[in-house]
Amino acid sequence: MTGVRQVTEEDLQLLYTTFAQVDDPNMIAAFMEDVCTVREVQEMAQRLHVAHLLEAGESYAVIQEATGASATTIARVSKSLNYGANGYHAVIAAYKVQQKDEV
Repeated sequence: MTGVRQVTEEDLQLLYTTFAQVDDPNMIAAFMEDVCTVREVQEMAQRLHVAHLLEAGESYAVIQEATGASATTIARVSKSLNYGANGYHAVIAAYKVQQKDEV
């Protein structure tokens, strides 16, 4: 039996760069469908929705009702928003700029 190769920094950079270069949502959707389970994609979408609502100042109760996310998931997203790598903030800000430009 062969050992499992560890994911390298180069592997991660290839993934990140690939996402950054693709500007077609349909292509991203097809890629996500190929590399993730349906549940994984749904969970990522739910977390991003939770992040949008937290940034808008919504309460946990409102977010649970709107997204179906558990209090634990909401707390994890909140922790990432407050103490994470600023990823949620960056993608939400970019999304808002894009939406404003499309109007």
